[in-house]
Amino acid sequence: MKRYAALAVLAVGMFASAPVLAETVKVLSIEPNVKEGRDFYASAIENFEKANPDIKIQFDYLDDTSFKSKLPTLLQSSARPDIFYTWTGGVFHEQADAGVLKDISGEVDQKTLDTFAPGGIKALTYNDKLYGLPMYAGVVVLFYNKDLTQKAGVDPTTIKTWDDFLAAVKTIKDAGITPIVVGGKSKWPLQHYFGYLATRIAGVDGIAAADAGDNGGLAGPDFVKAAEEFKKLADLQPFQAGFMDTDNSKAGGLFGDGRGAFILSGNYMIGAQKRNSTSGQGISDDKLGFIPFPVVEGGKGDPADTFGGVNGWLVSKEASPAATKFLASLMDLDNQTVSAGMDLWLPIVKGADAGIKNANVKAIANLLAAAPHHQLYLDQELGANVGAAMNDASAELATGDISPEEAAQKVEEAREMR
Repeated sequence: MKRYAALAVLAVGMFASAPVLAETVKVLSIEPNVKEGRDFYASAIENFEKANPDIKIQFDYLDDTSFKSKLPTLLQSSARPDIFYTWTGGVFHEQADAGVLKDISGEVDQKTLDTFAPGGIKALTYNDKLYGLPMYAGVVVLFYNKDLTQKAGVDPTTIKTWDDFLAAVKTIKDAGITPIVVGGKSKWPLQHYFGYLATRIAGVDGIAAADAGDNGGLAGPDFVKAAEEFKKLADLQPFQAGFMDTDNSKAGGLFGDGRGAFILSGNYMIGAQKRNSTSGQGISDDKLGFIPFPVVEGGKGDPADTFGGVNGWLVSKEASPAATKFLASLMDLDNQTVSAGMDLWLPIVKGADAGIKNANVKAIANLLAAAPHHQLYLDQELGANVGAAMNDASAELATGDISPEEAAQKVEEAREMR
């Protein structure tokens, strides 16, 4: 009996000293544009797991296209991630309406919420429910290589209107320089032109009215005009050879290698063009400039409005409170200040902008701060199916396979089927 009693005591002691099995929180993200993005997440995860040994973070990545195509199926399955990346907007609203998200309002205290810029929390709130937390904002601008534009005799700072830009593109091409680098294979970089033109031409109210089906919907005069203006650019054949076989990451590297004068991209391109270039150095800070997207004469949009994103994370249904705990940690001031210094993101946590070191990033942050309205990327604002149609139409406009009227009608048909 004494032997069995001793064994029982030993067994109890073993169980008591054994580590508690850690709960796994699954996170699905788009692939960062550069290695430093992965490094940032890895460091944040390591610090969180040290402070919370009962929680393990499983962080997985997909490229943009695969992420968008696979996520809807994943969210309806038992393999759904607990946390996933979002561009917010209409796609987020569709996910909430489908019942695949979790309201985390009761899991985030007011002190944490107060650390964010109000617009960020608003972007992750739908029907008065908070479904996630914002991480950063993105602003799309026209970056240019000062050496190439100077060689072509073009001063980008004098470009104010769309017609000015088209004239500059012609001049640069006549000088034997590729005017624009673009990642056409990814399609959405081409939609930046179509979407920004729609923002300048239709304005905030016009986009909302078209999305509601008014005045011809997304096939109305303003969107046809936006497609026509984009076709004017495409007809100049301004893009690098093989642009439809080039994804966005490769395009950033080509721009960093001096293979084109302009690239229309988000603020992340400042760092990405360096790291994705052949040399790893890219265009030096003093040789890289940017201008806001030009205005379209007669357009109803405010010239000071910006175009881009408020990106962040959503929590899926049935995720445990551990998911929200990690999310709050990832978005704390320390982590956001670190990310601000990486030249990739415009942080959305108050005070984190102190980490911004690059002059161009600071200038873009000021552009955003002064904007009366920040228009979300239209492929996200309009919802998944309509956004995909707009990306496809943009690519077909760029290759000359579709007319402006057909492009606008294609987007409108997707809206009608929504």
